[in-house]
Amino acid sequence: MTARMSARFVETVSKPGRYGDGRGGHGLILNVHRTIHGDLSRSWIQRIRIAGRVTHLGLGSFPLVTLADARRAALENRRKVATGVDPRTGGIPTFAAGVDAVLAIQSGAWRDSGKSESQWRASLRDYAGPLMRKRVDAIESGDVLAVLAPIWNTKRETARRVRQRIGAVMKWAIAEGHRKDNPVDAIGAALPKNGARKRHHRALPYGRVADALAAVRAGGAYVHTKLAFEFLVLTAARSGEVRGATWDEIDMGERLWTVPADRMKAGREHRVPLSARALAVLREAMEYRDGSGLVFPSARGRLQSDSTMSKLLRETGIEAVPHGFRSSFRDWAGERTHTPHAVMEAALAHTIRDKAEAAYARSDLLDKRRDLMDAWARFVTMDTRKVVAIR
Repeated sequence: MTARMSARFVETVSKPGRYGDGRGGHGLILNVHRTIHGDLSRSWIQRIRIAGRVTHLGLGSFPLVTLADARRAALENRRKVATGVDPRTGGIPTFAAGVDAVLAIQSGAWRDSGKSESQWRASLRDYAGPLMRKRVDAIESGDVLAVLAPIWNTKRETARRVRQRIGAVMKWAIAEGHRKDNPVDAIGAALPKNGARKRHHRALPYGRVADALAAVRAGGAYVHTKLAFEFLVLTAARSGEVRGATWDEIDMGERLWTVPADRMKAGREHRVPLSARALAVLREAMEYRDGSGLVFPSARGRLQSDSTMSKLLRETGIEAVPHGFRSSFRDWAGERTHTPHAVMEAALAHTIRDKAEAAYARSDLLDKRRDLMDAWARFVTMDTRKVVAIR
């Protein structure tokens, strides 16, 4: 039925049946039936989909609830469902709605084009599915344990992340006044301690980095992928920082690459001194410059995928991941130079964890880092095999 009901129709209808409110009625239905005493009864029902399931909600009886009242109630229920709130719960959201709320809060701090949000949603969808339709105040420690226990030993890192993400939603629920405690806190003792060690990024010994660079240069990969990889090694930067580098961040005259705060993990601007070889890489990249503004764009002029360099290393037979070359650089600096610890950490854009030390460490030690990066470039391109003194 497409025609909308009128107040007159509701008052006078006498034929038992179900009458819809037409388009825009939000599933509102007038249910007309005879009671066991033969009286005619009119009541309001709303057919609505909640958490993927079709549900019928009772909205009261006519004439206590008028047509106008029923329409307002139906609209309000539709609005609640649209924001993830189950109208039957008195305004307490489901876990799925809590996930949406937490992601909305955190997304402003993420700088990875939605990757973190996608990972959150995928992990909770795949491993915390039984919680999604539950109200946040109804989730107990046993419910959390039930979703984590099956993967705790076999997918330890995934389980840890799922646990952390469930906990974040529960903390949001506490802050919003929907519950008093965090059910995640109570399951630690129930989960087995399997002694799994933290897995580090696969890295090459620093003595093999020069061979890896030579192998990549000799390969047939796309030119900007090869140049991006060499630039990553020479600058000891993270993959995302290199792939997102733009020409307006580069100052060839000052031999400086300035990465803005919004592209840095620590959220602070980072100045990277450029060695002679890094400048040569940039000059070669400039020969293939397009209109994208990116220093190392993909073949289609877009940001290279985060898997592009990883694929390059696999296909070249290099047993490491892009991030691992930061470890290679750090090991070399620690073992083959007399570089102060603060200079090495500044080169890697690491945050100083000691608050007292951080309060006094105002300089980014650029000049000393310039000497260090020049020495690193010489090592991986000519392999000088000598200790370098960085004062």
